[in-house]
Amino acid sequence: MPLDYLALRGAADAPALLLRSGPVSYQALRARVARLAGWLSTKVPENGERVACWLPKSELACLLPLAAARAGLVYVPVNPLLKRAQVAHILGDSGARLLIANAARLATLERGDLAQAGAIEEAAAWVAAEAVTALPGPSSHDPAGPAQILYTSGSTGKPKGVMLSHANLWLGAVSVAAYLKLTPADRLLGVMPLSFDYGQNQLFSGWFAGASIAPLDYLTPRDVVKAVERGRLTTLAAIPPLWVQLVEQDWGEAGVSLRRLTNTGGALTVDLVRKLRAQFPQADLYAMYGLTEAFRSSYLDPALIDAHPTSIGAAIPFAEVMVVADDGTGAASDEEGELVHAGPLVAQGYWQDPVRTAERFRPAPAWSRYGGTAVWSGDRVRRDPAGLLHFAGRRDAMIKTSGNRVSPQEIEDAALATGLVAEAVALGLPDARLGQAIHLVVRSTVPEAREALPQALASALPNFMVPHTIHWRETLPLNPNGKLDRAALAQELAA
Repeated sequence: MPLDYLALRGAADAPALLLRSGPVSYQALRARVARLAGWLSTKVPENGERVACWLPKSELACLLPLAAARAGLVYVPVNPLLKRAQVAHILGDSGARLLIANAARLATLERGDLAQAGAIEEAAAWVAAEAVTALPGPSSHDPAGPAQILYTSGSTGKPKGVMLSHANLWLGAVSVAAYLKLTPADRLLGVMPLSFDYGQNQLFSGWFAGASIAPLDYLTPRDVVKAVERGRLTTLAAIPPLWVQLVEQDWGEAGVSLRRLTNTGGALTVDLVRKLRAQFPQADLYAMYGLTEAFRSSYLDPALIDAHPTSIGAAIPFAEVMVVADDGTGAASDEEGELVHAGPLVAQGYWQDPVRTAERFRPAPAWSRYGGTAVWSGDRVRRDPAGLLHFAGRRDAMIKTSGNRVSPQEIEDAALATGLVAEAVALGLPDARLGQAIHLVVRSTVPEAREALPQALASALPNFMVPHTIHWRETLPLNPNGKLDRAALAQELAA
């Protein structure tokens, strides 16, 4: 189905969004999506053009994915934590024709950052949409056609855009709503950015089920506790660093309404599972594994979480998850191999990047049930005798911090661009709260570098990319090929 059909799912008088200003019913949702789609069609009339959004979790940010889909446009959500340089890259790379943001964010952009995009402030967009008289009905777009580009960091270089079809997003909503057993009575709290695949899917899967979603931009863990209590919410999704903070809170009776906890963005530890089960004994705890290129691959049945607290479970509906040994055959039980995902959730490749697309999106193994193109994740897993998957490690050098995938090269490039350092290596080291903390090892001959570099990086990078610790060296080790020896540095810092 075209993605905009999600607006038709809930009962007309049921709440679709639970905003601080009040609930938005499904009837109002349908009307506002139509009005926004009509306005977008006048601003960007050519089908397939890109429309970007750089907003917090406002009503407009929640509705734009469906409105853009109805208007035949490709939606590009931009993480609100990103700063000017990253946003400029996304706008230029995607070729966005329109950027919708708030006044404060637009004020940070410089001449040339918008590339070919026009810009409009959020409030002005609403005013313009209210003046539209031609309101399009549900679309007839090809479900296989493009609907979104989600930008995610690669193992090297700048963020790359993952191309998603209407079908990718629709079936992702159907799948998650099914295995989470969502119903119209559910009330979901949305704390993750809408630029993240699962943050956005909370909207889509909730709307598919006719449930309601309370989007939240929080400053402290206490804000999350208060939101759950205030909205009598049933479903809370988070990443491990936030779970660590949430189990330290005094919940009192605030969490008694929760019936479902879902984890993504990193593995749960045994200790964290036990604390969550003790704090929320009435709630089912879902451990999940996913990657933007295939949305989500696996989940663990909550009935198994106590006995298998570190497992990432088995394939979700519509996914085929294979463990491929190094010789290309199916890995034996308890044999480590690469996780390969096939089926209709597999994305359409990387936007305007055939080289990296060919590296990650390759033909499925001959013995695949679905066949076609598969995502070769680079992640190493094993399947135990009970059929449950266990994460073994990442083949690439990505840093996973606070649920964000961070490219080491992007941090290194930012450090070198300051002119304060001659060499730089970014590494992710284990951290109880962050999953991995970013450590930057640098060599410099600039006298003021020690004082100036932290401030320069804080100005250039999003907060979650700013190094946790900077290590200063007179020389950096080289491997036999003459390249910087990252493994030696990681071993040294971990000692």
